[in-house]
Amino acid sequence: MSTTVYKKIELTGTSTTSIEDAVNAAIARSAKTVRNMRWFEVVEIRGTINTDSVREWQVTLKVGFTMED
Repeated sequence: MSTTVYKKIELTGTSTTSIEDAVNAAIARSAKTVRNMRWFEVVEIRGTINTDSVREWQVTLKVGFTMED
């Protein structure tokens, strides 16, 4: 019987443009060192304010990846 085991890590991506860009930034950067990523879950969205507008989006993700044998 074959079973899959996943490990989760937590990442925070940032973007001055959008929430989606912050998610993509976190995943793209982690892909340089983490293999077999399979899913993500957004656990927190926050940002910083510059006077009267959004300066930066910050998105915290849990990313699951499969363990290698």
